[in-house]
Amino acid sequence: MAMGFLRSLFGMGPGVDFQLVINNGALIYDVRSAAEFESGHNPGSKNLPLEKVKYQITKIKKLNKPVIVCCKSGARSGQAKSILKENNIEAYNIGRWQNLNKYEV
Repeated sequence: MAMGFLRSLFGMGPGVDFQLVINNGALIYDVRSAAEFESGHNPGSKNLPLEKVKYQITKIKKLNKPVIVCCKSGARSGQAKSILKENNIEAYNIGRWQNLNKYEV
């Protein structure tokens, strides 16, 4: 029960097939700081710090692709997902950046 609440709080929906989303051309953004990103990240991701997400909405919308966001714990990526969804962008929160290692990116 608690895990479901936390997943909901951070915007990680149940039953998301992340491999399918990735196969459908998803953009993968790591919303940690540049320093955090440099200390370790998934090779398939690009760094877009949370505070810069709202300034990239137009650019992201033009790409017309789903977006997967990640961070250190899932909290910042949950916020990023909310910002993207508020702007009618298909967005998914995978939580910790290491969770991407489970998938072929």
